Amino acid sequence: MTAGKLEKEDHPFAQYVRILARGKRGSRSLSEEEAYQAMTMIVKNQVEDIQLGAFLMLLRVKELVEEELVGFVKAVKDNVDFPQNLPQIELDLPCYAGKKKQLPWFLLSANLLSQNGMSIFMHGCSKYLQGRVFLDEIAATIKIPICRNWEEVTDRINTSNFAFLPLEVISPQLHRIITLRYHFGVRSPVHTLVRHLNPTNAKAVIQGVFHPAYLELHQNTAIKLGYQNFAVLKGEGGEPERKPEAKTRMHMLLKGEPKIVEWSAMQAHRQEKLTTLDLEELPKVWRGEVENPYGELAAIGTAAIGLMTTGRVEDTGTAVEIARTLWEKRDRNRWFQG
Repeated sequence: MTAGKLEKEDHPFAQYVRILARGKRGSRSLSEEEAYQAMTMIVKNQVEDIQLGAFLMLLRVKELVEEELVGFVKAVKDNVDFPQNLPQIELDLPCYAGKKKQLPWFLLSANLLSQNGMSIFMHGCSKYLQGRVFLDEIAATIKIPICRNWEEVTDRINTSNFAFLPLEVISPQLHRIITLRYHFGVRSPVHTLVRHLNPTNAKAVIQGVFHPAYLELHQNTAIKLGYQNFAVLKGEGGEPERKPEAKTRMHMLLKGEPKIVEWSAMQAHRQEKLTTLDLEELPKVWRGEVENPYGELAAIGTAAIGLMTTGRVEDTGTAVEIARTLWEKRDRNRWFQG
């Protein structure tokens, strides 16, 4: 060894940072196998925080490719202890964007569909961004049961066809990374990853995204992950919720067949954005105590997407018609209860 020179091998994770950080000409995307190995180390907490931050932000600047996202998802599925003995779930609803400009009407859709025999598993994160309300806060405010373990998920599915489990229970490590948004100032690729967790191996998945550019990425990833029934849309606020005032273009898989499905606007005028969100309005609209035409259309339209994605209905017009009938006949006294 040369005098005064310290020889030390690189940290095992450094190779994955290096692939992304060699400049315009030298850097490249990760292969699926490299992505798998990198995310395995992350999930097992074998990475230093400084490496994690560099890795996630390099991916953010470069932008994820399908091979990376597929490798990440497979690594999480192989290294996080998901239960194997749950009742069969029909629909997985990942909700990680938070709401800011409209109420989370997709929750009324979930209540409506679960009331009519569709088992739904919803997962989301705790508040990590000011100015938005997230699923755990929403659930606590309007008295939607929050499961704290997988045993409670089983009980809830068996009694009411609906269960919500926070990400911090599913994977504390992924939840911690999500909350790093505060330090980064931007979302990381883990926000994209968690939408594909489908921890209960539900038969169908519906995702919402902020940016239309991500629609094809999510659809192609779903194909490579072997999903048979899948939908991703530019949802209101990035959540899996249809905007009644806009045409909705969805990238789907129906019985494994890739499709692009367009839904017509349900109202002609653009909806005014809210400055504050009164969450208590959600159960009031459900019970019929107050009227909110936009909210009802959002709930009906989103329920229609659920009916089509799960294969219960084959075309958009029929899906909306059936969802509207279910809404009119809903049990107004049943609020996420068996």
